[in-house]
Amino acid sequence: MVYVFLADGFEETEAVVPIDVWRRCGISVTTVGVTGEYVTGSHNITVKADITAQQSDFSDAEAIFLPGGARGVENLGGSETVRNAVKRCADASAYITAICAAPSILGEMGLLEGKKATCYPGFEGKLKGAFPSAQPVVVDGKFITGRAAGAAERFAFTVAETLAGGEKAARVFTAMLCEGGA
Repeated sequence: MVYVFLADGFEETEAVVPIDVWRRCGISVTTVGVTGEYVTGSHNITVKADITAQQSDFSDAEAIFLPGGARGVENLGGSETVRNAVKRCADASAYITAICAAPSILGEMGLLEGKKATCYPGFEGKLKGAFPSAQPVVVDGKFITGRAAGAAERFAFTVAETLAGGEKAARVFTAMLCEGGA
């Protein structure tokens, strides 16, 4: 199961593109409303989460995903539930994925120490102990980070290759008529 944490102010493209790609690849995805059942993104698009943060202990997480959006990241980082889920995944060696400003949460928790990671320009200082990269997507062990909304598709397919396998991800990539390489 991949849990996607959504908080008011999330960046819609960074959340919805990965959710769509992963579900097309047959990956089980559950959206988690951190600020309520209905969550409004940074561009005023409201989505209904599958569950609220109080409805799971996330013990079956194969991966978790934190999308960006400045206010969304602030809300995610301020959530004890999110921080506990991130810690639980780190302790269980599950995948922890984040894009845009959201890798800053991982950095502030000390989880990126000695790891390569990418983030939205200007947030590099919050990747405590990490080796920041300007690449669109960076994989380092169980951590997968993406740079920004423009990298959402590449990020989604990188995670899909990891969780569903390269062949499955490649079939979906081709069926979606994606441009360039995943």
